[in-house]
Amino acid sequence: MARNRLFEPFDVRGLALKNRAVVSPMCQYSAVDGMLNDWHTVHLSQFAMGGAALVFVEATAVEKRGRITWGDSGLWSDAHMAPMRTVVDRVKARGSAIGIQLAHAGRKASISRPWEGDCPLSSREIAKGEVPWDTVGASPVPFDDGWIVPHELSVPEIADLVENWAAAAKRAVDVGFDCIEIHSAHGYLSHSFLSPLSNRRTDQYGGSRDNRMRFTLEVVEAVRATIPDDMPLFLRLSCIDGKKDGWSIEDSVATAQRAKTLGVDVIDCSSGGIAGYGENTLPPSTPGYQVEHAATIRREADIATQAVGLIVEPSQAETILRSGSADLVALARELLHDPYWTRHAAIALGEPGAFADWPIQYGHWLGLRAQGMFGGRAGDSDTENLKQHVAE
Repeated sequence: MARNRLFEPFDVRGLALKNRAVVSPMCQYSAVDGMLNDWHTVHLSQFAMGGAALVFVEATAVEKRGRITWGDSGLWSDAHMAPMRTVVDRVKARGSAIGIQLAHAGRKASISRPWEGDCPLSSREIAKGEVPWDTVGASPVPFDDGWIVPHELSVPEIADLVENWAAAAKRAVDVGFDCIEIHSAHGYLSHSFLSPLSNRRTDQYGGSRDNRMRFTLEVVEAVRATIPDDMPLFLRLSCIDGKKDGWSIEDSVATAQRAKTLGVDVIDCSSGGIAGYGENTLPPSTPGYQVEHAATIRREADIATQAVGLIVEPSQAETILRSGSADLVALARELLHDPYWTRHAAIALGEPGAFADWPIQYGHWLGLRAQGMFGGRAGDSDTENLKQHVAE
């Protein structure tokens, strides 16, 4: 039995997670024509080796113009399925479940990679064939000065996009993913419908909060209807815009309540990313700075939540879970620093059998070292006693 909440199993629909540690979707900007490759296989497999219960593939575009950059992952065609299946098989073989975040960049599309400027494509990118493409949004409001003014989606175009999400979800099921997350945060398309700062529409998709929620909830309905009943569905929200007169935590609670009735199982609680305009009211990015959003939604919407945002220390993660602030904790940059964070957390927290769950090729030797032993052959009494101790 687990001593720590971090290592208690978590069951959601038909998915049994071995612990509460999740690898947050992290864009690698390294795909070619949306296709995953060896980089993604190694990148994601290492987290399964490191003991995380659930590994999410990065934000994956449901249509070609939904990419953030030229290097984004995609699932807008059947051709994307084979390389993605390779990644799925490798992660599962190492003992982790795997999910995919389905996304559309909306008005934040057609930009350069973060290490190339993270801004609208320039002559440098165009010279190597990475030309800009048309962007779309809830309204013709650019993300910031100098960014492309997005085309305002018509009602029929919105319906087509909802279908694109469903089609991508069907491919994800066929590839073998264990769960799906809908990306409705960080200023991307779905979030741009939610926020009054980016949605200036006067039809059924704009104006009141219920109208602004409509697109996101239609995507939820379409995806839920497409995937198996026993497959969990996550929804990532920017729980607050962090801008004056923007999307609020109360709005997120209302959305979470509605999403739950439509079949969402977990709200992944992030914040910010909506726009370059207006007064910024986001708190500083200090450890656990978004946990309060997960706690509020969990309590007021009565739905499971996933906390994310500078969760670094094992004791911090354990406190989040024990306090009832969230059901899962997701890490990103800290896992880039230490892909074995989950296994190291088990040691730091004194979890019973901390070495027993390691791959035997590693755990055998590290368990011996932890007990001050550096040798021993199978069958030796001291070695067998150590194995029993490590497994307890």
